[in-house]
Amino acid sequence: MAQGELRVLGACPLDCPDTCSWVVTVKDGRAVTMRGNPDHPYTRGALCVKVNRYLEHTRAGDRVLHPMRRTGPKGSGRFERIGWDEALEEISVRLRRIVDEHGGQAIWPYMGTGTLGYIQGSEGEAGRRFWNVLGASRHFLNICSTAGNVGLERTYGTPAGMDPETFAASRLILLWGTNTLTSGHHLWRFIQDARAAGAHVVAIDPIRTRTAEQADEHLAILPGTDAALALGLINVVLSEGTEDRDYIDRYTSGWEDFRAEVLRHPPERVARITGLPEADIRALGIRLAHTRPTGIRATMGMQRHAGGGTAMRAIAAIPGVTGDWRHPGGGVAYSTTGHIHLNIDTRDDLLAEPVRRLTMTRLAGELDESVKCLWVYAANPMGSTPDQNRIREKLLREDLFTVVMEQFPTDTVDYADIVLPATMQIEHTDLHAGYGHMYLMWNEPAVRPPGECLSTTETFRRLARHMGLTEPSLYDSDLELAEQLLSSGHPTLEGVTVDRLRKEGWVRLNVPRPFAPFAEGFPTPSGRMEFVSGPAYVPPHTASAGDGPYPLALITPAPHTFLNTTFGNNPELLRRSKGPRVMVNPRDAASRGLSDGERARVFNAGGAFEAVVEITDRVRPGVVASPKGHWPKLSPGGAAVNAVVEERDADMGRGAVYHDNLVEIASLGTVSPAEEGLSGAGQGSSPM
Repeated sequence: MAQGELRVLGACPLDCPDTCSWVVTVKDGRAVTMRGNPDHPYTRGALCVKVNRYLEHTRAGDRVLHPMRRTGPKGSGRFERIGWDEALEEISVRLRRIVDEHGGQAIWPYMGTGTLGYIQGSEGEAGRRFWNVLGASRHFLNICSTAGNVGLERTYGTPAGMDPETFAASRLILLWGTNTLTSGHHLWRFIQDARAAGAHVVAIDPIRTRTAEQADEHLAILPGTDAALALGLINVVLSEGTEDRDYIDRYTSGWEDFRAEVLRHPPERVARITGLPEADIRALGIRLAHTRPTGIRATMGMQRHAGGGTAMRAIAAIPGVTGDWRHPGGGVAYSTTGHIHLNIDTRDDLLAEPVRRLTMTRLAGELDESVKCLWVYAANPMGSTPDQNRIREKLLREDLFTVVMEQFPTDTVDYADIVLPATMQIEHTDLHAGYGHMYLMWNEPAVRPPGECLSTTETFRRLARHMGLTEPSLYDSDLELAEQLLSSGHPTLEGVTVDRLRKEGWVRLNVPRPFAPFAEGFPTPSGRMEFVSGPAYVPPHTASAGDGPYPLALITPAPHTFLNTTFGNNPELLRRSKGPRVMVNPRDAASRGLSDGERARVFNAGGAFEAVVEITDRVRPGVVASPKGHWPKLSPGGAAVNAVVEERDADMGRGAVYHDNLVEIASLGTVSPAEEGLSGAGQGSSPM
């Protein structure tokens, strides 16, 4: 390292299971490079195509650097710069008036997963102590993984499962509804280690993704029919007589009722439901029956449909039947968060009385006249939340005081009354834990924030002080908050201290290596895995595709270039994305007279968006796919894919249904070369 340079350890804050360890090199107070940390055992020095440009992104010309007040109509994006004292005074007056006239529950603190930090972000529910003092409504952050979490909790007592590193020991790997090479690519190294030892890799996905192309086998399942496939595979295991009766008897309950449900799903019936060839179902079932250990990677996209929770339960039943939980490399990996036992003390005792809960994915429906203040942070609901058009209508309310803490001028910012400039990851302190690995991570601030940007915690400390609030815990420093998080006393955190994390950058949880978490039971009240009782398959809404005016099943997968709507304004990543696209099977394109490369309107009763047609057999007939992440205002027609995503709930946890919507497609004509890139908007323009 050159003289005068400083090496600062940090971690990626974004909503990805890998939570990469990185190293920022600082010279003369300026971050000059950011690289993946080669010493980290899981992320091993590699960042993704998105985060490779993160340092550049922190210096973008459209970064929000100062507090701003709206000067034009809501939605116009016209603001004037104001000082922090002026912003805090206006906010304080408005919040006190709302509390006095309508009660604290008229405030909706709307937080998303823009950062997953336990200090600054959603994992630790940053700001919740402040909102509890005011008596604000409780925000239910259900947008990502809730249906699957609830399904696994009902089955295993926890959403936690395999240590992903043990996939290296798997001999059959099912990548179920997960595009590993785009959304968590570090797992692929362990999959490749398994393959080198003879493992067979199967991708189960409606789309032939990057991952499916690299797998040994791809099953192009109809969206939302995953539970039926799980039941069919177990049915074959039973017909082969290879169920682990000892494991079932010792460590599970409800087997006989579940077995009866499995027997109602032979491969021939499952083939009709899933759209898969019966021979393929039977062949995979036979492979599953005779291959130990089998590791299943099922992530959040798989459960975003009407039967998402039930589907996760059915998939989770597989290693309970086969006894794969006995073996490292066997079981299900959904999220490792359940293994992380931090002390998240949001001080709910500060609430004077119980408060209502408002649901994140129900913003369009629940943002009614009873809500007088919407405070948005680490979220971009205009770009990321279902029912985009109704949300826009609600945000236009003049009586709704809207505050947005942001880094960039998103669509949501355009509807704010006050905008507060937020720090980015290299500018603040945070504690992280990957939901796709077994490590705690520390993020040390590498540089001072630009302009007048403040961290989430500092913003709430200053606002509490300005409002004269006296509760001492509102003023805890970031390091004090970190100490509290590590004070749970759980054995997995033994020996983990703030000083150690700051020095080393990461620490593995105190769990065995290799790790077989449910080899001898489960953290349920009975100590046993609970098989599904009752129907184990809930049909998706799209099961009715073809019967009405909207005959195509739409899914909205993660793109390779954006992470949710983060980076949706980055010129280079916008260029690589080639603008909003919709993948259409040749058969569906031909019946609609669509041509490759032309612009089309994708629509249903809820709204419409425009996208360029990509005719491809990567999607099966009857299914279309349009990647999420595009900002509406940077998209043709001013709308993005969530304009056609319905505000409906999954079967468990009120999970979102991003992959369970019906649409139709109509041609809008040829795209000109100038329109093709859509790369001129975004960075380089002033947000003022």
